[in-house]
Amino acid sequence: MISQAIFLFISGAEIGFIMFMILLVFGADKVPEIARGLGKAMRQVKDATNDIKSEITKSAEKQGMDIDITKDVQKQIDQVKEDVDEVTGPIKRKF
Repeated sequence: MISQAIFLFISGAEIGFIMFMILLVFGADKVPEIARGLGKAMRQVKDATNDIKSEITKSAEKQGMDIDITKDVQKQIDQVKEDVDEVTGPIKRKF
């Protein structure tokens, strides 16, 4: 399900056709250079995103804000699990 969302519902045959068209347009010698450039660009975007996250975290800590929301979320999830187990406990089947 997640892979469908990532590729925007493009099938394997369509991806293969797109790759074939890229090969025809740019040629076999340019495709590795293009892929290398895309990889470097993706790495720069990832690094920039991590830098932004760290700056936001540092400024939030400096202001005394609680940045660890995961504990609260996990606590709520555990409470919901307990409630569901409490309700469905008598009707669960053993497999």
